[in-house]
Amino acid sequence: MRFRILGPLEVRTPQGASGDLTPRAAKIRVVLATLLVRANEIVSVDSLIDELWGENPPRTATTTLQVYVSQLRKLLHEADAEFGRDALVTRPPGYELRIDPAQLDLTVFEELHGRSRELMEQQNHRTASDLQRQALGLWRGPLLSDTPHGPLLDATAVRLAEVRTAALEQCIRAELHLGRHRELIGELQSVVAELPLREEFHAHLMVALYRSGRQADALQVFGRLRRGLVDELAIEPGRSLQALHQRILVGDPALLTPAVRAGHSPASGPAAGAGRTTNPGPAQGIGPAQGIGPAQGVGPAQGVGPAQPAPGSAAPRPHVPSGGPARAQLPPSDELFTGREEELASLRDVLGAPGGRLVIVTGAAGVGKTALTLAAAHRTRDLFDVPVFVRLRPDGHGPLDAAGVLAGVLRQYGVRGALPERIDELRPMLAESTDGRRVLLVLDDVVDAEQVRPVLSAVPDCTVLVTCRRVPDGLAGRVVCLDVPGVREARRLFVTAAGQSADAADSTECAGVVEACGRLPLALRAAAGALAGRPRLPLGGLAARLRDERTRLAELEAASPGFRARLCDALDGVGGAELRAFRLFGLLPAGPFAPDAAAAVLDTDVATARATTEALVRARLLCAELPSAGRPEHHHVPELLRLLARERLDAEEGPEVVRAALARLCAVFAKSVEDAGPSGPTAVDGVHPLEWFRLRLPALIAVARQAHAARLWAECLRLVDRMTGFLEVLGAWEERDACQGLALEAAQHLGDLAAQARLLRSLGDLAWQRRRPDTAGELYERALMAADVAGAEIERCRALTGLAGLRLDAGATDAAAALVPPALDSAPQDARTGFEAHRVLGLLALESGERDTAQEHFATCLTYATSLSDARLESYARRRLGEFRSGGTAHPDWSEVQPGVWRMHTAA
Repeated sequence: MRFRILGPLEVRTPQGASGDLTPRAAKIRVVLATLLVRANEIVSVDSLIDELWGENPPRTATTTLQVYVSQLRKLLHEADAEFGRDALVTRPPGYELRIDPAQLDLTVFEELHGRSRELMEQQNHRTASDLQRQALGLWRGPLLSDTPHGPLLDATAVRLAEVRTAALEQCIRAELHLGRHRELIGELQSVVAELPLREEFHAHLMVALYRSGRQADALQVFGRLRRGLVDELAIEPGRSLQALHQRILVGDPALLTPAVRAGHSPASGPAAGAGRTTNPGPAQGIGPAQGIGPAQGVGPAQGVGPAQPAPGSAAPRPHVPSGGPARAQLPPSDELFTGREEELASLRDVLGAPGGRLVIVTGAAGVGKTALTLAAAHRTRDLFDVPVFVRLRPDGHGPLDAAGVLAGVLRQYGVRGALPERIDELRPMLAESTDGRRVLLVLDDVVDAEQVRPVLSAVPDCTVLVTCRRVPDGLAGRVVCLDVPGVREARRLFVTAAGQSADAADSTECAGVVEACGRLPLALRAAAGALAGRPRLPLGGLAARLRDERTRLAELEAASPGFRARLCDALDGVGGAELRAFRLFGLLPAGPFAPDAAAAVLDTDVATARATTEALVRARLLCAELPSAGRPEHHHVPELLRLLARERLDAEEGPEVVRAALARLCAVFAKSVEDAGPSGPTAVDGVHPLEWFRLRLPALIAVARQAHAARLWAECLRLVDRMTGFLEVLGAWEERDACQGLALEAAQHLGDLAAQARLLRSLGDLAWQRRRPDTAGELYERALMAADVAGAEIERCRALTGLAGLRLDAGATDAAAALVPPALDSAPQDARTGFEAHRVLGLLALESGERDTAQEHFATCLTYATSLSDARLESYARRRLGEFRSGGTAHPDWSEVQPGVWRMHTAA
């Protein structure tokens, strides 16, 4: 059984034309193609669904995918009765197609291409050329040209098109070394017409023409390319191509024969030539290994002819091992890396383009910058001769200086022996070591521009991929900002790292763990380690352990020693004023916060707070949120950094500083709720006040809890009092119960009996609404006693109407009627008390069959509700009055006794 994807998809058996088993259905071809481009790797269910349906999968996507997989298994069994069905296996979180690499043209191509690259390093140009021609012969057209492409196949097609171009370039370079310049002219003219901006092919064509005695034609090639680059991109050709043009212009005789690398013999066969020796680097790029002759770069170690030490200099030439540097210079890719397809696609597009460039991947500590750049480097490694990875902050050491970075790169390129310490001596050595090569340098964890500027100046035509927490001043390049992964991707990362099934990603427990970790990959892996290290700990148990903010960082540190230290790396290089602001922001609740909240904790004005938050955004300690309805200008502290900030605040600031900041925060929150209340505007931040309050409710509750814990009794009481009206209207029973419970304790500590009466009565109303009459009665009685002692007549009357409602609900109409008159006496002083009293009287009248009297009471309720500007109470009164006009209700067995609260009634 053979699979061919370098062109139209084909599945063939040894029977020839009669053995064509290529599936005809497009969707099944997509599934098979996706599994083939990732052969012998797990392809997740999510990736397959994305490939099949993009962003709009059907509700039955998973089930339909299972049907496609079943049909593929039947096809594989038909092709190979013994092993075919077992080739496609289910492995969480998806499927794996296990095949012999020799069965797939893609893996054969990659193997031939890789062996050819190694032979080029060894100057065995004849065999290298033969292998590349075999590899290129496997291509029958664009990758999977008859199969619909989703994101993964699109990305693979672009990558492999670049690899095919690189293979063609290396093949042509090898054949130039073999003296086949005349035979290559026609092919090169076709290639430069197809790829008009690829400088390396223009360089090859110029050399082939020059060696064929066509110097003028070679110069015209350069002229056409230069005009195209200037007209379309406003740039000049690269330094190496300009140097080649200059050598052809002056008729350099050394360019007429291929070069031989120092320390190597020419490739076998007379066509290899015996040109002057030089010190070029390995294959690819525009340089001597292309058969262009002695070193063509410019700079101290790259002049025409053999490189020599500068006059008066005793610096030795760097020693590169005779085989050139090893091909595998990158650390292994992270086996747990998953997702990030959008970022990888962006990096692939940039890294695959010809010419030198600087790409900067920036993001907070622990967000996965190194894993992403390694994945990108591995996926594009075939485009480069020797991709190199250097850590600029080695484990257990401080950041490398500029000389240390240069030395680290040189060591990775195989340079041995003592190295000079001066930058001006190291820089030309790096330029010489990389000359003529297509280079990818990955510089991990850059601190400032001075660390890498000498490297960048030494290799201006190379591709450099940098990671850093914040973009250093003076470093200009393409910036890729890395944020925490999305919810779906974060769940997938966690279950993969924890060895859980793919189904676990959809569980509530997994959602809790991912939320507690703030979707930060560093924390997700630590949490996964906690699960893996405790086989008996269920996923729900881990979620419960991480729920407590006070111990969450300790739990993650216990699961992954060093976790907290890595998190603290985010604070490196942050100034003292910003660090103190960061600590104070630890008081802010989880989620977005507005400029007035920042100003409150910082004890400053809003303008200064904005400047501070922007500084912390640049330091990657805060995140700016996109404006939205209800939240026009907000930031948030990443979840685990917020907990770290609170730890630092408690450790480094005095308790009075913390209490004062929290008191200011409570005051700002209470005022904002008050301003948005019933007598406030019709819209707040572009949304209805109720929606505005709903968006802020979790933060308001968190601040009320903090104030209670800090024994800020007055602040806690004031904040909850302002929230009560909104909580009643929203019917947020659990939140109201919790907040008013805190406020009641605060009122007790303050000895405020009037506030106690108010809160006890409100809690009684809530208990009655929740159909807990015994609890409601007890709370009303306590409210009545507190109001009597405090002389709070209004609250006393409100408690009486509450008790009257309970008596009425129990069928004791006489007892209920006896409790109402005191409330009527207070009605002129308090409209809400009047509303409640007439509401109870209206219900009593209905129980007695006195509909006209009931209608009068509900009309009075409407008057009071209108004076209160309370839409909820007004709507209730209008509904009750509407029943009289319509002659009944839509639900005759039920009566609305309070706004939104119904009970069965026995009235005639």
